[in-house]
Amino acid sequence: MRKFGRPGGWQQADVPDASDAPEWFGGRLPENWFTGAATVEVDREEIVVIGELPTGDDEGSAATEGRIARFRETTRQDRMQIADEAEARYGRKVAWGVSVDGEAVLFTHLAVPVMTRLRQPERKVLDTLVDAGVARSRADALSWAVKLVGEHTQDWLGELREAMTKVDDLRKKGPTS
Repeated sequence: MRKFGRPGGWQQADVPDASDAPEWFGGRLPENWFTGAATVEVDREEIVVIGELPTGDDEGSAATEGRIARFRETTRQDRMQIADEAEARYGRKVAWGVSVDGEAVLFTHLAVPVMTRLRQPERKVLDTLVDAGVARSRADALSWAVKLVGEHTQDWLGELREAMTKVDDLRKKGPTS
C-alpha cells in the first residue's frame, strides 16, 4: 500500500481545511476588540489569533502592560467560547494574543515537541549555540535556528506552502483506489 505525503505520513489533506479561518474569525470576533481585522495564522496544530489594541498618545510601558492585562481578563470567557467553536470546526487548538505598536504578546500558545534525528555536524551547530550562550539547550538552539531561517526565507517558504496546497488539491481531484 502506497502512502502519500512526507515521511511520517502527514500531508495537508490529512487535517481539516482551515483556509476560511481568517474570514470565520473576522465574522465571529466582536468588532470593538481590536483596531482592525485580527491576524489569523494557521498550521497543523494551532490557530493563532492576534489583534491590535488601541494605544494612548503618551502611554508608557506600564500603561500598555495594564491595557493588555485588562483586555486579557475582560475577554477571557468570550475568547474561550470562540476558541471552543473554532476547535470543533477546524480540529486545532486556538491561541490568542494582542499587538501593541507592532509588538505582539501571546497569552497562550502551544509549544509542540518535534522529534528529529541529527548527525554529528548538525549537533555540533546546536552545541556551539549552547556553549556560546545563545541558547540554553539543544531544543532552544534548534528553535532559534528555525526562527532565523524563517526570517530570511519567508518568500521562498510562502511559495513552497502554495505549491504544497496545489499538490494537495490535485491529489484530491485524482482517482481514488
